[in-house]
Amino acid sequence: MDASRTLARQAADWLDAQAASGEAPSLTALAARLGVSDRHLRRIFQAEHGVTPVQYLQTRRLLTAKQLLTDTRLPVSQIALASGFRSLRRFNAAFAGSYRMSPTRLRGDAPSEAPRDGDAVGITLGYREPYDTARLLRFLAQRAIPGIEDVGGLTVRRTVRAGAAGDAAGWVEATFQPDASRVRLAFAPSLTPSSAKLIAAVRRWLDLDAAPQTIDAALDPLPGEPGLRLPGSIDAFELAVRAILGQQVTVAAARTLARRLVERFGQPLATPWPAIDRVFPAPDAIAATRVERIAELGIIRTRAQAIMALAAQWTALAPLVAAHQPPEPLIAALCELPGVGPWTAHYIAMRALSWPDAFPPNDVAVLKAMRRLFDCASQRDADRAAQAWQPWRAYAVLRLWNSLENDQ
Repeated sequence: MDASRTLARQAADWLDAQAASGEAPSLTALAARLGVSDRHLRRIFQAEHGVTPVQYLQTRRLLTAKQLLTDTRLPVSQIALASGFRSLRRFNAAFAGSYRMSPTRLRGDAPSEAPRDGDAVGITLGYREPYDTARLLRFLAQRAIPGIEDVGGLTVRRTVRAGAAGDAAGWVEATFQPDASRVRLAFAPSLTPSSAKLIAAVRRWLDLDAAPQTIDAALDPLPGEPGLRLPGSIDAFELAVRAILGQQVTVAAARTLARRLVERFGQPLATPWPAIDRVFPAPDAIAATRVERIAELGIIRTRAQAIMALAAQWTALAPLVAAHQPPEPLIAALCELPGVGPWTAHYIAMRALSWPDAFPPNDVAVLKAMRRLFDCASQRDADRAAQAWQPWRAYAVLRLWNSLENDQ
């Protein structure tokens, strides 16, 4: 029974990703991935969730559409496509069938308006308390690449490369509203066709779906404030490049190298803020350059070659960093690249996949903290002690890193 419940929940996670992408799901492929038959998948899914997989997927898309209808003035036709429906007719029929009203009736009498160039599309995203907003924003600020990302007060702004969260480039602004336990998200009109995918990406980026009370209870022996979140990523390729740049250097040094890479290979993008004016380089732009052009930025040649290899293989790697994918195939594929070892691969999986149980091997800071806190003399000792924190070891890693801040 527990195994069936786990499979049903994994299937729901996969359907959540499909709802955000707008792609037509293949239940046959999902069943094969889970190692069960189509019939068995439908049976255990119905038992766990009370609906069929198709009904579940349609409900997820309708919930996205409801949010866009109430929070924005986007035309209904745009909302239908952005929420994953392939036609306005299908959207209207599904909406009427589920809610006994038309989409325009839910919205009210105010006229729909397409956003003008420069206008922002805004929606509200909720989260569970507690949420250590200061800690997450500090993490992002320390790693923010000038020209790409900026953190100030309770707001984080950044650009989004074409292909990262949709077909077009754009920008996003997320402002925390702690008194209301929500985030006000604004994004460029160019990202509207990918609204569902973008919303899902932002929720992973800011870890808005975490269950903090469960996580905090599991990590009670570790120092740290409640509500710690695992910072994710909107652009997995950007994160992977930055992870390579960060090998054996400080966070500040990695940020400097990333800034140089963006200044040379990033493309300009108009945003409402003068300090944010470029997008991270695309994989094909990096793969097409010469290694010397990367190395002359102060990036040692072996890391420059690793970045180029990553870019050249990104078409094959991209499906492995899609939402709710298992980490093991990604880690194995990354470790086959020159210059990418187990620590880098685990770190990429930890943040790109928002993998809550990541525990990067031979992390110097983690071992130092565990030696101090639990008298762990080796990686084997650390692995043994960390078993008590499963499946939340990635949050434990963050707490262990944070425990060393006074040593810096």
